[in-house]
Amino acid sequence: MTSISAQMLVVLISLLLVLPSVEAVEAGDVIALLLGVVLSITGICACLGVYARKRNGQI
Repeated sequence: MTSISAQMLVVLISLLLVLPSVEAVEAGDVIALLLGVVLSITGICACLGVYARKRNGQI
C-alpha cells in the first residue's frame, strides 16, 4: 500500500502531463496553476478527514 504523499505526487504529475503545452506561459499562470492544484488537494484531504472523523464518532 502506497503512502498518501506518493499518491498525491502521482496525481500531480499526471495532471501536469495531461495539460496542453503552451509556448508563451507566464510565471503568473504557472503559479496560479500550482496554487490551484495544491489548494484543491488540500481541500479534498480536509473533507476526507472530516468524513473519517464523523464516521468514527469523534465529532
